[in-house]
Amino acid sequence: MAHHHESYKNISVAFFLNLAFTVFEIIGGFLTNSMAILSDAVHDLGDSVTLALSWYLERLSRKPRTDRLTYGYKRFSLLAAVISAAILLTGSVFILSEAIPRLFHPEEVKVEGMILMAIIGVAVNGLAVLRLKGGEKINERVVMFHLLEDAIGWIAVLIVSLVMKMVYLPILDPILSVGLSVFIIAKIVPNIKEAVQIFLQYTPKDSDINLIKSKIESLKNVKEAHDMHLWSVDGLHHIFSCHLVLDDNISVEETRGIKEDVRKILREEGINHPTLEFELADEECRSCDS
Repeated sequence: MAHHHESYKNISVAFFLNLAFTVFEIIGGFLTNSMAILSDAVHDLGDSVTLALSWYLERLSRKPRTDRLTYGYKRFSLLAAVISAAILLTGSVFILSEAIPRLFHPEEVKVEGMILMAIIGVAVNGLAVLRLKGGEKINERVVMFHLLEDAIGWIAVLIVSLVMKMVYLPILDPILSVGLSVFIIAKIVPNIKEAVQIFLQYTPKDSDINLIKSKIESLKNVKEAHDMHLWSVDGLHHIFSCHLVLDDNISVEETRGIKEDVRKILREEGINHPTLEFELADEECRSCDS
């Protein structure tokens, strides 16, 4: 629950910071007559929508489980991460499509207005990134990359505007835009891949199911571990199930001891939701995968 509360709080702070700055950007864009800033404002408005979605779904993910959602709402946070990543990826591709033509046809920019807005933009987005830095949930990381894109973008604007204050080189703007977009795409693709793998119930990347099997089968009175399944609800909460073939004539107390030993092994692997089924050596496993 602590993870959910901190994640929800972090995203809410980032949302309000981004929304307030987006309004400021729109006003500043009109006052400085800068299309570059207005374009950034449109992009940040899209980020605000994404943050609002992430904020809502993160809050929803804190609700307890129900008869229909027996694992609770934790995966709604993952859904927010996928949607946010898709929006960010689409936005980055769009920026590339706009920036590449400007490499050949640079456009004039308002240097003074860019400098002022860039300083404020770096401060606001940098604060939001620091708030989300170190977040464990995929949703937090994706939102952080949204804001990191904005922060680095404003750093690029600041550098370009300062250089152009001394030497007029409008081509620097599209060059940095292309570099920024490529950087963000390279960072966000692994998060999309991880989220898709979780939805497809891949074994968590930090878990070695063969090692777990070996440890369990090394326990006294355990002949075999089979029909093993290991997957994650949201990247943090892992689910494990398996069948254990036990020695004949094993006592109830010994069976309980095996269960506790298996739970201990799984806890060491970061798995706190195991389901175990015990079988005898001559018992047919009717539910095993073929």
